[in-house]
Amino acid sequence: MISNGSVMKNGMEETYFLSTVLGTKVLWNGKKIGSLADMVIMDGNIAEVTRLYITRPFGYPSLLVPWEKVKSLGSKGVVIDIEDLEKYQAEPAENMVLLRDHILDKKVLDLDGSEVDVVYDIKLVCRNQKLYATDVDFSRYGLIRRVHLKFLADFINKLAERFKDQTLSWTYIQPLPKQISSFKGDVRLKVLKEKLADIRPEDMADIIEDLDHDQRVAIFDELEPEHASDTLEEITPNIQRDLVPSLRKEKVARLVNEMTTGQAADVLAVLPSSEARAILALLDQDKAQKIQSILTRQEQKIINFATQSFIKLPPVKTVGEAQREYRKIAKGKDAVMYIHVVDDNDKLLGIIDIKELLQGESEALLKDIMEDKVIVLVPESTLEEASALFDRYEFRSIPVVDNFQRLLGVILFRDVMNLKHRFMD
Repeated sequence: MISNGSVMKNGMEETYFLSTVLGTKVLWNGKKIGSLADMVIMDGNIAEVTRLYITRPFGYPSLLVPWEKVKSLGSKGVVIDIEDLEKYQAEPAENMVLLRDHILDKKVLDLDGSEVDVVYDIKLVCRNQKLYATDVDFSRYGLIRRVHLKFLADFINKLAERFKDQTLSWTYIQPLPKQISSFKGDVRLKVLKEKLADIRPEDMADIIEDLDHDQRVAIFDELEPEHASDTLEEITPNIQRDLVPSLRKEKVARLVNEMTTGQAADVLAVLPSSEARAILALLDQDKAQKIQSILTRQEQKIINFATQSFIKLPPVKTVGEAQREYRKIAKGKDAVMYIHVVDDNDKLLGIIDIKELLQGESEALLKDIMEDKVIVLVPESTLEEASALFDRYEFRSIPVVDNFQRLLGVILFRDVMNLKHRFMD
């Protein structure tokens, strides 16, 4: 049962939420002496509340009152039974875990949903005269309750029973750091590390950005190379600058090898030149030269930005065959939103948007549904020219062809748009 009143230490089990008692008045000998600011817990599979942290007005020292000295606790106030105030004057020690300061508003890595949820509230249970933090609450109901609109939360809760299930048992939370005062990361779950592969790179980047340095490195080291490479591309430059120097150079080189030259240049551009040179020295010479030419602006020729990882198919293949083969042929490719239709000599005949492919008749040939009037770039085109075409046509990639219309590579929208502000005057 969720109680709106007081939790009395009478042996009965009562359930309520941290948000309903934080900030409530604290009474001693019938007088208000301060407000409940936080709760100290003993971290473990079951988080037991050991002390209440009480702040006082007018510059009076704060109090740390043991739970056994609490007579009652509820949304109307807290009643404590202590001999005198001076004996309990104290501030939380560095190794103490505080529910509000260290848990509320932290992010929980919800791997089942492959997303990050915020701890809006904490469920507490008083059982056998002891108080436990049993669940973290990341429901929208918890958020509404948190901002003191409980009447609205109760109304919504009657309409949507699923809100009541959006809590997570404390037993799934990883142990928190011993030096909790330095904890600036987020609450993490006890999960198998292979579950990390289920999280999309952009979501993983958000997670990593919100962790502290050591946590970033620890999680990043668990990612498979391709996943790590895609994640690194999504991380903001300042976090890249923090993370990459802490990784082994060989690992960074493997990640950069998974990227296009444009993506690699974008990542290496945020690093100190000595770090970038050390990583370039471990790459394939041809790729390293292309990346270096971008970094030093020696050449702005678009061919240096081109990727060879795209989809190309012959004109006589049927739409049905291409649909069935798409998942296999697209795996690991940088450019997957267009099918490039080429002849036996790699001459570009046309392009098919993946949407058109999926909507096409199975018996039709690719040459029957392709767009044969194709906007292209040539090896001598510049980054500025590519940027202008992307701005005008809103393509996701543009092919690069030679004088004989042979397909030499593909330029990705994200490469050009990420780089143009950094490398274009």
